[in-house]
Amino acid sequence: MIKAIFFDIDGTLVPFGQHSIPAETCQALKKVRQKGIKIFIATGRHIEWVDNIDGVDFDGYITVNGGQCLLADRKTSVGSSIIDTEDIKRLIPFVHNHNIPFVVVPAEGGIFITSTNEDVERISRYLHIPPTPVCAVEEALNRDIVQMMGFFTVEEQERSGIFKSVLLNSMPTRWNPLFTDIVPIGSNKGVGIDRIIRHFGIQLSETMAFGDGGNDIEMLVHSGIGVAMGNAGNDVKSVADYVTDDVNDSGIVNALRHFGLL
Repeated sequence: MIKAIFFDIDGTLVPFGQHSIPAETCQALKKVRQKGIKIFIATGRHIEWVDNIDGVDFDGYITVNGGQCLLADRKTSVGSSIIDTEDIKRLIPFVHNHNIPFVVVPAEGGIFITSTNEDVERISRYLHIPPTPVCAVEEALNRDIVQMMGFFTVEEQERSGIFKSVLLNSMPTRWNPLFTDIVPIGSNKGVGIDRIIRHFGIQLSETMAFGDGGNDIEMLVHSGIGVAMGNAGNDVKSVADYVTDDVNDSGIVNALRHFGLL
């Protein structure tokens, strides 16, 4: 019996380029919740940026790729992971010596970016991200940083050696070729699931998860049933228990029907 379902947002609940959950999916989620099944968000976004899921009440939120887990009030924490302060200290000279923008996400909010460029502006429009203030990277000191976003490609990542000499206690979790989310080593959406279900007394075997990106892989592998969207990459589909249709072709609704939850 499924008692909890976890949903990624971008490319899963919300089609890329749009800013709301399709009406058919909204109705399906409401019906599932009326059956007593709890539904949760599991996203790379900070709660400050979760502004595109109106129309559905969720029972909790896994945010910043498992780094901050919150209850329905969006405030009560049931677990968090913080980027090591030494990584932040080593990042400061790196930022000054490289023309790479970094989004910095403090636990309490107040997201900022160290600089901007065309890639940043393109992604902001694509994901409907609100304007982000530009601040010095030093602003990250003495704050609990739960996630960063580095605007570099895989090739630039390898060439710079950032995870070999700078962010030694952090790791990339990429779902877009232009940037990667950066989280503490050991933090992922699967860890977030454990934190949530521990609070609610739900067994892992009673969970289901939906995702489409590389940062969803751990969640799909870890949950009782992992569902990949039809628009997911092959790396995501290969680890899923079931592959549904595209986000634009009623993928979530069709999968819920397939598993007898609608």
